[in-house]
Amino acid sequence: MIDAYEDPGTPDCRGGWWYLWWLVRCQPGRSLAGALLGSVWMTLMAAAPYLMSRAIDDGLVPGDMGALARWTVVLFVVGAFNAWLSIMRHRTMTRVRMDANFRTVKVVVGHAVRLGAALPRRAGAGEIVTIGVGDVQTIAQALTVVGPGAGSIVVYLVVAGLLLSISAPLAAVVLLGVPVIALLTGPLTLRLQGAESEYRERQGVLAARIGDLAGGLRVLNGLGGKGLFADAFRKDSQRLRAQGYRVGAVASWVQALGVGLPTLFLAVVTWLAARLAAQGELTIGELVAVYGYVAVLIGPVAFFVQMAYELNRAVVAARRVVRLLRLEPEPDEGTRPAPDGPAELHDPASGVRVAPGRFVALVAARPAEAAAVVDRLGRYGPTGVTWGGTPLDAVPLAEVRARILVADNEADLFAGPLREVVAAERTTDGAALRRAVYAAAAEDVVRGLPDGVDSAVAGQGRSLSGGQRQRIRLVRALLADPEVLLAVEPTSALDAHTEATVAERLREAREGRTTVVTSTSPLVLDRVDEVLFLVDGKVVASGPHRRLLDQEPAYRALVARDVEETAPEIAGETAEEAVR
Repeated sequence: MIDAYEDPGTPDCRGGWWYLWWLVRCQPGRSLAGALLGSVWMTLMAAAPYLMSRAIDDGLVPGDMGALARWTVVLFVVGAFNAWLSIMRHRTMTRVRMDANFRTVKVVVGHAVRLGAALPRRAGAGEIVTIGVGDVQTIAQALTVVGPGAGSIVVYLVVAGLLLSISAPLAAVVLLGVPVIALLTGPLTLRLQGAESEYRERQGVLAARIGDLAGGLRVLNGLGGKGLFADAFRKDSQRLRAQGYRVGAVASWVQALGVGLPTLFLAVVTWLAARLAAQGELTIGELVAVYGYVAVLIGPVAFFVQMAYELNRAVVAARRVVRLLRLEPEPDEGTRPAPDGPAELHDPASGVRVAPGRFVALVAARPAEAAAVVDRLGRYGPTGVTWGGTPLDAVPLAEVRARILVADNEADLFAGPLREVVAAERTTDGAALRRAVYAAAAEDVVRGLPDGVDSAVAGQGRSLSGGQRQRIRLVRALLADPEVLLAVEPTSALDAHTEATVAERLREAREGRTTVVTSTSPLVLDRVDEVLFLVDGKVVASGPHRRLLDQEPAYRALVARDVEETAPEIAGETAEEAVR
């Protein structure tokens, strides 16, 4: 089975069927063993009726107890051996399924990492969730055709040959039975494929809406929009339910025919064999053998129908995986070297200039405008930014990511020990971690955890408050110690006292290195080297915070609102002192 750190290989993305075949080719030995074990297992099941017929004709009918005992012992040995084969077959097929499951998960996760920041713009969260939760399991389950599927074909041919040695008409009925069943169930499986595709699409839409609701519930409550979203969710879920009923209706017919048609098939062959026995053309032992052969065939014939059902569902799931894997990361055509040391960042679209080693704040009435500037400075999307005179998109992306870090206040927090959550893939010593925790004023967060930095943190920091999550994100950014730090609203969820502490310590921690923050809080703005005031996404004024307060009425009107909100919370400070 694939190792957690093993390269899963390069998937075949030409289509759903090609992807399923690639999963089989990735484990040829195990797939071949499953097919061989399945074939021998089912063939020996067909051998039981033959051995029983010999026991009847050679021992029971003539009264030869010795022959009866010998055939009975052989029947027991073959049955015991076949039971062991069944265990080995099941174990092998479980490994085949699990390998396909884990390999698909690794391929999808690895590709999501390669897409990086482009992923949210190229694929919906609901689609990713649907692939991870449902499609992976569906694909893995379909890999059972490797073992029982091959065995079903082999035993079908073996039984047809055995019946041919007994009666040509019976062999003809058996050989023609499966094609007739395929003709009856084929249109239904194709219809199921279409219904399943639409169901999966609707499932992805609904999963995305659930994510939106979970992430924005507090905002919706504040705006009074919870009812509107609830109505939309109700309508989507009703449409999904209706589509699920359509899928279930087709699937129920496929499964009913998968059980009913083989049973009818058995009845027809048994009736024909009984007539031949009554006419003296078959012995009693041969009649028992025919009944046993056909009873053995019920499993393979039913599996043919089930196999078509599983494969059609799997190819729908595989197409969704392939569609995700076909998404290409944003092109990285950078070949020019980055500046040798700290250099100026210039965004012509907004007029923002960030001198090296400066602590700069971007202020905008609409936070999205400041965030858009940060995205361009960090090369998240199309950008005309220059870095020391070199176009930023001409520098290899890996070097940009290594030296310029964008710290979003809504960035994901993964589950795990706090030490690993903030360190990511880097190895860090205790002193560096303590400095980062201090700079982010997160000592109380660490003290409040049962095992300090070794305490487990839930995914997305659900075990922490909003302000605690924000400081943990800042710890992670500071621990990375980038040459250029671009922080989006790093203190927006903090109370006034903590915000003032973070602003002061952040300035000290980043002394001499380029730091850009977006904020409208005077507690932060009074501690930066330069404020750039944006209106409609462009710089209209720049300078120290207090000078802009005196000279720019629009700026004063924007940040004065924060003064009124934060000043009463600062013990011993007036609003004017809070601004200073």
